[in-house]
Amino acid sequence: MKPVKTTVWKPEEYLETEEQITAYLEDIFETGDSELIVAAIGDVARARGMTKVADSSGLGRESLYKSLSLDGNPSFETILKVLSSLGFGLRPSVSVGSS
Repeated sequence: MKPVKTTVWKPEEYLETEEQITAYLEDIFETGDSELIVAAIGDVARARGMTKVADSSGLGRESLYKSLSLDGNPSFETILKVLSSLGFGLRPSVSVGSS
């Protein structure tokens, strides 16, 4: 049997428009999985250019790569700075079914 050739899927290669990026982040945020959310923010940062994000956020490029990986553990301050440099923010909202 012929071996199956696979490649690693890189979301950042498919995040080309603001609409795609926003929909991607919204879907990931809905999971509530903090590790996945951090990784998705990293995907968006790579799609936009990590050097550009690092410069605009005032953070180091290499530390961003590490912090925004699946194994990363960025501070909340880092997340806020990166989201801001990407043109996003966080705001509280009431979930449907919450009391």
